Amino acid sequence: MVVKGDARSEAQGESGARRTYTHREILKIMSGLLLALMTSMISTSVVGTALPTIVGEFGAQDQLSWVASATLLTMTASTPLWGKLSDLFGRKRMFQLALGLFVAASMIAGLSQSMGMLIVARAVQGLGTGGLSALTQVILGDVVLPRERGRYSGYIGAVFGVSTVGGPLLGGFLVDTSWLGWRWCFYVCVPLAVAAFAVIQRVLRMDHEARDARIDWWGAFTLTGGASALMLLLSFGGHEFAWNSPWSYGLGAATAALFGLSILAERRAADPILPPRLFRDRTFVLAGTASLLVGISMFGVMIYLPQYLQIVKGMSPTMSGIMTTPLVVSLLLSSISSGRVVTRTGRWKIFPAAGMLLVGTGMALLSLLHTDSSDWVIGVDIAILGTGLGLSMQVLILAAQNASQLRDMAVTTSGISFFRNLGGAVGVAALGAILTNRVASEVTVMLAAAHAPLPKGGELTLGTPEAIAHLPAALQHIVIEAFTRAMQTVFLACVPAAVLGFLAVMFLRELPLRSARSGAAEAAGGPG
Repeated sequence: MVVKGDARSEAQGESGARRTYTHREILKIMSGLLLALMTSMISTSVVGTALPTIVGEFGAQDQLSWVASATLLTMTASTPLWGKLSDLFGRKRMFQLALGLFVAASMIAGLSQSMGMLIVARAVQGLGTGGLSALTQVILGDVVLPRERGRYSGYIGAVFGVSTVGGPLLGGFLVDTSWLGWRWCFYVCVPLAVAAFAVIQRVLRMDHEARDARIDWWGAFTLTGGASALMLLLSFGGHEFAWNSPWSYGLGAATAALFGLSILAERRAADPILPPRLFRDRTFVLAGTASLLVGISMFGVMIYLPQYLQIVKGMSPTMSGIMTTPLVVSLLLSSISSGRVVTRTGRWKIFPAAGMLLVGTGMALLSLLHTDSSDWVIGVDIAILGTGLGLSMQVLILAAQNASQLRDMAVTTSGISFFRNLGGAVGVAALGAILTNRVASEVTVMLAAAHAPLPKGGELTLGTPEAIAHLPAALQHIVIEAFTRAMQTVFLACVPAAVLGFLAVMFLRELPLRSARSGAAEAAGGPG
């Protein structure tokens, strides 16, 4: 158990032998992990406030969602693979490989000369980000006991939240600074990633016993293929092709078939990516479900709140980033404080339960925002949401780790991260479809009602916030009102997800946090 002074925490080495880490050693390892995690997650969120400028420069407004979706898609699809690869080839080696992919992709993204080049670079960035986010939790599970993990997982949750939500503030500053520009949204992460690589090389000492590298390629193909087909359906449906069309039915059938085949593949594989036995564990299933639903709200707000602040409220990129401060602070405080209480008391269920209620409340309040909403109302609403996210995210991973067999620590952790990222990817795509369709519908209805003339050319093209601000007054009012109503629908659509997440948490069984390593949770005779 980790306590003050020189007390030690026993951790299972990758070779199967027990290793011990002092509190000081754990903090050194955590410094490298947190630096890498912060770097990768900033890269995911920093483009939020920069997107309007990026698509304006490339003239590709219709591809805006793919700059974010490409990263989320590859991050989601690759997350389960990293946990398995780290079992086969070692935690440290795979962590550094993920960092290397991330650095290379960041440089390419910053040098992009077309939207296609940028989207491909962002997809490779997602591969690295998926590895860093999953393996951070896996390594933490290796070196810290479940009972003591709360204090450290709280810091991870805080870094995750500050990075993913604070990124837009950095992005806004870079875009508004004339001698920097949007390309520095990608360059700024490179020095931090290199520093994280050096720290991990120096402080992370984990033995690895060579194993027969049997990678579940068929499972990898079906899982990633199913996630990709679903993303394509949600991203292009109702925009590039009608929902009632052969493309929609084809992608829907491909999604169902690939996920169905993944079940067969995982049952037959000698070393599956997501072992079927995990899905017989009620805690894993419910924690994964709740994490998926949390991901919808978290990534949805991260991507679409800047749209409301810049287009509806007319804020600059920098100011819209500053407006996320209440979300950052509340998430930081709730994540750290809940982690410490979990460590002290060993009780954890109350936090994700209260968190999901606050997430639902926050999204419901955001759905009431309009063009005249004051800044302090917006701040209070997103602070409530941030508190809920901070209470939920890391504790759900801790609960799943605590209930898992020791041999399943890596796949359990990466599995929960996979569901959270899948929720984010699906949420961004689905909410984007809602936003696009609702804006188009509202603009059409209000133009007809007001008998307002269209711009020259007979077509209203919605570009950057600056372009909307230069529309004729009548058209500008219609566009802003359409965006307001569309954003209300987007936020309201997240409320049912939070309610379902709360129900999933309520069915979780609160197993006591282990104070010593064992094959399953104590006091329950096995995983719940």
